[in-house]
Amino acid sequence: QATLAAPVPSSAAPQLTSADVNAWLDGFMPLALANSDIVGAEVVVTHNGEVVANRGYGYSNLETRTPVDPATTLFRPGSISKLFTWTAVMQLVEAGKIDLDADINSYIDFEIPAFEGQPITMRHIMTHTTGFEEVIRDLIASDPAAGQMALGDYLKNHIPARIYAPGTMPAYSNYATALAGYVVQRTSGEPFADYINTHIFVPLGMRNSTFLQPLPEAMTPAMSGGYKNELDGEAGFFEIIPASPAGALSTTSADMALFMNAHLNNGAGLVRPETARQMHETVDQQFPGVNSMLLGFYQENYSGQRIIAHGGGNGVQRLPARHG
Repeated sequence: QATLAAPVPSSAAPQLTSADVNAWLDGFMPLALANSDIVGAEVVVTHNGEVVANRGYGYSNLETRTPVDPATTLFRPGSISKLFTWTAVMQLVEAGKIDLDADINSYIDFEIPAFEGQPITMRHIMTHTTGFEEVIRDLIASDPAAGQMALGDYLKNHIPARIYAPGTMPAYSNYATALAGYVVQRTSGEPFADYINTHIFVPLGMRNSTFLQPLPEAMTPAMSGGYKNELDGEAGFFEIIPASPAGALSTTSADMALFMNAHLNNGAGLVRPETARQMHETVDQQFPGVNSMLLGFYQENYSGQRIIAHGGGNGVQRLPARHG
């Protein structure tokens, strides 16, 4: 006996269900990890403010064969950290403490020289159009003592060369993002990591997230090993990012779901709706027909779907994030 379901009208969109997403992930992810020799991963999917899937795969510790727990296992998402810096900036824009178009020198205790007669602004920083040369040296350190370096000292001693006039050319800059974090620190009167904890993590209930370096002792057992591959089997060191606002976050996929949902819900719990729209809809389109920068987010288009996004990676781990 065969039973035929009624045809689904072409106008009806297919429903995104936990059962379907989990089944697909559970079929795809183990094979993907095995083919790419990846030790462990977390995946979180949200839809309409709800977590549709939050899954862990592989191991956080190969020696003990500890499985990845998406609720508690910490990963280093690299430059996805920048979204927290940009959110903090916009909180202070909203509070009237930062002007996106003011000379950045008005907020700091050292000088970024003008280039071709033009100063750098926070808007340039958030759209990666400062014109700084990107410098990798001293971006990642293995010595835990590097985590104790004052952010201002790092910035004063690592001013990059200038390549383009501000506002004229997209050129990704970790230094510029760290500079934005320093402005957050100085205008708020709170150390950067403390500001993010108080004004983003706590309001959203992100209990397993930190920008502190080295990692607090209580969180250390939950940190994934940072393996380059399973064959090698050697855990990586906890990477210290002296330019911490650009990439020092440690977090879980469960916590990232809270942050994603806040932005997808017009900044709820973080900023006013009009501020969130300013972040998500202010387009810096330097080259027509290609992806562009918003205020901190990337804007992508895929099969007619507008996506706001950011990617991230460090020496041994990578975790992309997209917000549709």
